[in-house]
Amino acid sequence: MRIGLVLEGSYPYVSGGVSSWTQTLIEAMPEVSFEIISIQPTEKRPEDMKYVFPPNVSGITHLYLSDLGERAKGRLKWGAEDEQNVSDWLMLKSPNRQALRLLGKEVPSSQAFFASEFFWKNVKAAYAEEMNGGSFIDYFWMWQSMYTPILRVLHQPLPKVDLVHSVSTGYAGVVASYMKETQGIPFILTEHGIYSREREEEILQSYWIPAPYKPRWVRFFHHLSREAYNAADEIITLFERNREYQEWIGAPSEKTKIIANGIADRQIQATVDRPEHDLFQIGAIVRLVPIKDLKTMIYAAKILQERHRLFKLTIMGPLDEDEEYAEECRLLIEQSGLTDYVELAGKVDVQAYLPKFDLLLLTSISEGQPLAILEGMAAGIPWVATDVGACSELLYGREDDPFGPAGFIVPPVHPEAVADKVEWMMDYPQERMRFGKNGRERVRQYYRLQQVVDRYKAIYETRREQYGGHRV
Repeated sequence: MRIGLVLEGSYPYVSGGVSSWTQTLIEAMPEVSFEIISIQPTEKRPEDMKYVFPPNVSGITHLYLSDLGERAKGRLKWGAEDEQNVSDWLMLKSPNRQALRLLGKEVPSSQAFFASEFFWKNVKAAYAEEMNGGSFIDYFWMWQSMYTPILRVLHQPLPKVDLVHSVSTGYAGVVASYMKETQGIPFILTEHGIYSREREEEILQSYWIPAPYKPRWVRFFHHLSREAYNAADEIITLFERNREYQEWIGAPSEKTKIIANGIADRQIQATVDRPEHDLFQIGAIVRLVPIKDLKTMIYAAKILQERHRLFKLTIMGPLDEDEEYAEECRLLIEQSGLTDYVELAGKVDVQAYLPKFDLLLLTSISEGQPLAILEGMAAGIPWVATDVGACSELLYGREDDPFGPAGFIVPPVHPEAVADKVEWMMDYPQERMRFGKNGRERVRQYYRLQQVVDRYKAIYETRREQYGGHRV
């Protein structure tokens, strides 16, 4: 079986998170062939890769959102029904895979599309419906910038596969929906975070998108999610809160299911004993990017220093993903007088570092179901984490969970709350050890990698057979 894995802005060029999950899934299924379909904003080089492909990766297809340098050519040749299908899709009225087929196979070039009378008429109609004043020229260019990436990903060559598996909605979901429509193959969708909600947060906080245009951009990304939900045979996410969000956006409940992340058995330690050391050792397994909010962690460290607590915080994660933010964090550590307390360790062997830590921290403002938390719990280390994504479910357990807490949950962007809980962990070592044991047992019971792999294998096989077996 040959599976096309569609990923947007992540694997194999970004470390951690979805990329780690992807590498682990591929390695766990050596009998399956995977073709990576990587959507990137600009051209990538082999030396940009953060991962070495396992032997069962057949190749990588790049889809670039940047300008392809194409020239306007040809004309649209649609009948009234085709025009209505595409028009409804552009106006964000309803999902329609036939519209994607027309935009992909029946449009000679994006330049020809944007120069067409059809596009002009739709922009005018939308402007009359949505805008109360404001520049029509700006609105026209907003429309073009909105749909340019759609046409670009649909107009680049796509591989032939037996099944397509997208690891988000958005542009990746559009590509997977289009492949299902044009190749007649099953489409599996996995969402770690809810893509359209993440884009909504970015849009509402942005300063470069004019306020009158923000509602349409938000609706646009929810529209892309509904397109993927409509086309997908299976809609998978990692925890219940996400599944509820998917249904709220428009996912049919009968298609949704939860498959949590998992940890390999070899990572689940048999003991939670920590070595003796003079300083209280705190770790953070994290990408150094703004959404992880390392600055809250650093501010919490400053509070602990001012309270005369002795500790060492080691932040583990590559420093080159967002070099500007990493430098801001380095300067904050230096200017706060924390160079003896906080270390940016860069990319390290996390498993080799874990045994020395008494406590782990996560201060993100957005998460899915963090693999980092599972890794720490498997090692028997308690956590202080923000109340985002599945963090609360991981540390406190679901309703039917017999195990106790594996740490504390605190509000996002609240360094004093983080410092308070870290101090509690320092002052109550026996309770801290109990929290670590609770987390390890929870992982052993509910979050094992083999459980994840077995469920995905069953889904792949079932859907492949329903669509006629091997096609490639």
